[in-house]
Amino acid sequence: MQPTLVAEAGVWEHLRFLGTLNLEGATIEGGELTPGAWGEGFMDRRHPHTYAHELLLTLQDRPGSLSLTAGKGFAPFGTDDPMMRPALRYPVNHHFAQILERAVVIAAARVGPLIGEFGLFNGDEPERPDQWPLIAGRFGDSWSGRLTGIPLSGVELQGSYAHVHSPEHRPGEGPDQSKWSFSALWNRPIRSTPVYGLVEWARTSEADGFFVFHSFLAEGAWMPGRHRLYYRFERTERPEEERISQFRSRRPHLENSILGTTRWTIHTLGYDVGLGLGGVRLRPLAELSLGSLTKVGGGLFDVEALYGRSDFWALSLGLRLDAGAPMPRMGRYGAARGATMTYTH
Repeated sequence: MQPTLVAEAGVWEHLRFLGTLNLEGATIEGGELTPGAWGEGFMDRRHPHTYAHELLLTLQDRPGSLSLTAGKGFAPFGTDDPMMRPALRYPVNHHFAQILERAVVIAAARVGPLIGEFGLFNGDEPERPDQWPLIAGRFGDSWSGRLTGIPLSGVELQGSYAHVHSPEHRPGEGPDQSKWSFSALWNRPIRSTPVYGLVEWARTSEADGFFVFHSFLAEGAWMPGRHRLYYRFERTERPEEERISQFRSRRPHLENSILGTTRWTIHTLGYDVGLGLGGVRLRPLAELSLGSLTKVGGGLFDVEALYGRSDFWALSLGLRLDAGAPMPRMGRYGAARGATMTYTH
């Protein structure tokens, strides 16, 4: 289970509160076994998010113009949290394509079809679900900017850059990351049928370019009536680190322990259907992932010595359950939120 509760409140249209409570730390404490996703001490497991996923106040002059947001949430960088997108399994590039669960201050402005955002935040990533961002000595050591263009309703072009100080070493003595992200998004009907599509490219360099990781992802969904068919292709390079068990790496690092780089190529095909039960929305789903991984460049890491083979598959059966108002789009606040759209679940 991956329970999420969202609450919003507003005063006059000028002051808004957003809170997102994520209970994965209680339900998947050991992480979720995934095809290639990783983070916060987990290798080949997706970490549970922190309980306070978003906790923000936004002050704006009027909806969709100028805004200032402060609290805990997403830095203005990259694409939407995979939680908001059709596929159940998280992509490998989650930590390359989003910067989440930081203490942030974000200024945003919209002029016509253009949205600009600039944010200051702490570089350290959380190490466990109940951990808060390290404010003293860390807040403001990292920054990011994002420019979004909306040429027509439901179409979005995005480019962003981030400098993140010591993300994997909480005291701040680890290497920095420089991150780029570019994406194009389509979320509008074609011949009256809702169609969603996303193409993104991301690049993260670490330790002044000594390590460089690339990611390309393309996904789409076709949604006739209550049915939805979706597909995702991803090719992402990721670090392989010293492990203290088969699925975990050491955090915090005692030294720079990247042993090599692997490239994960994954095809994911899924289907779900919407069902109504009073005020509750249900979407049973089935999802199949097929992929392969290979070593890139030098290093000591041996793919087959650890995994036993270089190809894999994963089958997921699940149920999405929603009640109340639709979940707002994560990571877009104030003026950046007003001109964008939410995904169909």
